[in-house]
Amino acid sequence: MKILVFAPHNDDEVLGVGGTIAKYAAKGHDVYICEVTSGKDKERLSNIQNEALNAHKVLGVKETFFLDLPVVGLSDIPTKELNKAFFDIVKQIKPDIAYIPHKGDMHIDHTMVAESAMVALRPASNPQLKAIYAYETLSETEWNIPSIDNIFVPNVWTDITSTFDKKVEAMKCFKSQLHDFPHPRSLEAIESLSKFRGSTIVVQNAESFMLIRSIL
Repeated sequence: MKILVFAPHNDDEVLGVGGTIAKYAAKGHDVYICEVTSGKDKERLSNIQNEALNAHKVLGVKETFFLDLPVVGLSDIPTKELNKAFFDIVKQIKPDIAYIPHKGDMHIDHTMVAESAMVALRPASNPQLKAIYAYETLSETEWNIPSIDNIFVPNVWTDITSTFDKKVEAMKCFKSQLHDFPHPRSLEAIESLSKFRGSTIVVQNAESFMLIRSIL
C-alpha cells in the first residue's frame, strides 16, 4: 500500500503518526510525507528540513516532499493555488490511506491543511483511496477553545508498542523542536500520551486517530 501523511509543520507527522509510520514501513508499505510549510530564515529552514529527513530515515519513509509554503501564511494564498499544491501531491502518490491533521487544532495552518487535503482526497479523483484518518498533535490538538467543532474524539487506535522506540528516536532528530517536560513537545509527554492511548486498548503504547472516511 501507499500511505500519505500531510504535516502542516516539520515534526507534526512524528508527534501524531510516528509509530504508525514505522509500523507501516516495517511491513513493507511505502510511506510518503508531505511537509507543507517552511520558515523564512534560510539557515533555520535548512536545519529543520535536515532534521525532518533524518527523522524520516529512522521511521523508514520512502520519500519526503517539502511544499515550502509560508508558516501562518496559508490564509494569504488563494484557495485555488493552495488546493492545487495538495492535489498535485495526491495525484503523484495516489495513496491508499491518508493521514491529515485534526481540523480543530489550535494552529490555523493545521485547519487549512486539513481542509485542502480533504479537497485533494475527494473520492471522485481517488478511487483507490480506502481510508482517511485525522491525527492528534501535542500542543495543538489539546490547546484550542473547547467546542463540539474542535474536540478530538479518537475512534481508531494503532498499537505502536513495537515501534514506539522508533518514534522516540525520530523525535530526537528534531533538536530544534524538543522541549523539557512539562512542555507537551517533550519526550516525557510523548511517552505519557502513548501510554494513555495504549491503556484505552490495553496495550503498552498506542496512537489514536479519528476516522474521517473508510471504504470497505
